[in-house]
Amino acid sequence: MTASPAVAASVFSALDEAPMTWRHYAYWFAASGGAFLDGFSVSGLGVALPLLKSEFAISPLFVGLIGSALVLGAVVGAAIGGLSADRFGRKRTFIADMAIIALAFFIGAAAANVRFILLSQFLLGVGVGMDFPTSGSYVSELMPRKARNRMTVATIALQSVGMAAAALAGLAILKLRPSTDDWRLLFGAGGAIALLFLATRLWAPESVRWLAAQGRIGEAMALLKTLSIEFGEKPANLGAESIAVPAPRPGVTPHVRDVGYLALFTQANRARTMLVSLPWMLMDVATYGVGLFTPVILGAMHFGDVKTGAIAADFADAEGSAVVDAFLVIGFVASLFAVPRYGRITMQVAGFSGMALGMLLLLFAAMTDDGAKAHLAFVIGGFMLFNFAMNAGPNATTFTLAPTLFPTAIRASASGFAAACAKIGAAFGTFVVPQLQDAWGLVGVVAVMVAVSVAGLLATAGLAHAVNEEGALEE
Repeated sequence: MTASPAVAASVFSALDEAPMTWRHYAYWFAASGGAFLDGFSVSGLGVALPLLKSEFAISPLFVGLIGSALVLGAVVGAAIGGLSADRFGRKRTFIADMAIIALAFFIGAAAANVRFILLSQFLLGVGVGMDFPTSGSYVSELMPRKARNRMTVATIALQSVGMAAAALAGLAILKLRPSTDDWRLLFGAGGAIALLFLATRLWAPESVRWLAAQGRIGEAMALLKTLSIEFGEKPANLGAESIAVPAPRPGVTPHVRDVGYLALFTQANRARTMLVSLPWMLMDVATYGVGLFTPVILGAMHFGDVKTGAIAADFADAEGSAVVDAFLVIGFVASLFAVPRYGRITMQVAGFSGMALGMLLLLFAAMTDDGAKAHLAFVIGGFMLFNFAMNAGPNATTFTLAPTLFPTAIRASASGFAAACAKIGAAFGTFVVPQLQDAWGLVGVVAVMVAVSVAGLLATAGLAHAVNEEGALEE
């Protein structure tokens, strides 16, 4: 069953013009748990791997499988999650994916051998992949227009907060309880956090727009009234008849459209599909490719030379990476202000430009006759600029584009397709970059990262005509 276009458009207009209340922020927090745990799982695995290698006899092949399982699982999860969220609802899907994430963490914490670690990482990827299109669609559909860009950017910003949290948790655990099985505590902490987010999602409501698109107008209008209640106010009658719904604004009348992935490649949607997927895929090629080399190059700078032993070396590597990774958080803080002010396309182009410049600084250091060690400022500066520009621009904007450029019926599917493409790019960076290092050396790899960043810039600029008005949702 679907609502009439006029009635649904009236609900959408009421939501767009609604004031922000504490409930919007609370539901945003519940929906953003997947992004936080994505960052936590990636950074936590980086801390855990050296300890796992010390405790278990892990072959290089299995190390590669563990490192790639998270990415490959995310490809599967994103493809499933987008379709599921459009068909069964945002709430049901993000409850299911958070339960999968919690289960995956606890499987890892209790793992008796590396096969369970592999299973844990794959399930984590599936859960996180399902969450990306679901949470992005949920937040964009629940927020008033004036806060939509800012709150959607804030959702993906929690990814870097999760990375920083895992790094700090790893440092604290390694300092207070130095042991080769500390990875169990780190995985267990992730599972406990996932259970907390699961509890908040059980309490959160369904998306207003999804309810309206399904013809459940009474529930959508009642939820609109609930969203307007400030903290401490006594709820009044939440019946649909008691809420005033404004006339729809021009341009928001929904139309009957095809659903599913085939709808993304119709003439009306093809350019938008390319805009949301191609730059995101290129960004993840660079992101994961550079991420692989951050500890390698920092290790060459002698961050951990004076210490010996697996635990001490892991502690030193975590310290060095934390210095550079701090600029991921700084970049996301900047995106909260820059993206709503300057626009998604402007910040995406600027971000790709900064990423390319950061890699050029690193390329200069790598190509000099006296070696990268003699140009520490360029090496560290290049990494910092890359991380800052990435999170101030593409890592924030690519997440926000799909949830705003497609109608409710295929919004999560579009987000899922884009996220799956991004994780395919991540898999490329994970698998191919080490091969490029063997064939071309560090200089060749960094040059490829420069080219990929420039390609992201050109793809964004070339497809910019497909973007819609800032803060608007297509219907």
